[in-house]
Amino acid sequence: MKDDKKQTLATDRRKFLRGSLMTGMGVAAAATLPGTVLAVESEVAPKEEGQKGYHLTQHILDYYKTMAS
Repeated sequence: MKDDKKQTLATDRRKFLRGSLMTGMGVAAAATLPGTVLAVESEVAPKEEGQKGYHLTQHILDYYKTMAS
């Protein structure tokens, strides 16, 4: 009876650790994706002459990359 309970606890522990690992990997992937998407979108956007207000420059993109990591 005790051996069955130990076996169940070991299996439950493995399932918990596997689930925690997968959740951690998902969070890490989600944290890195926004910076990657931002860099890709900014490279595709054309520069307009005489543009006023906020605009992305390489300096700003480098700053965002440092903040994401």
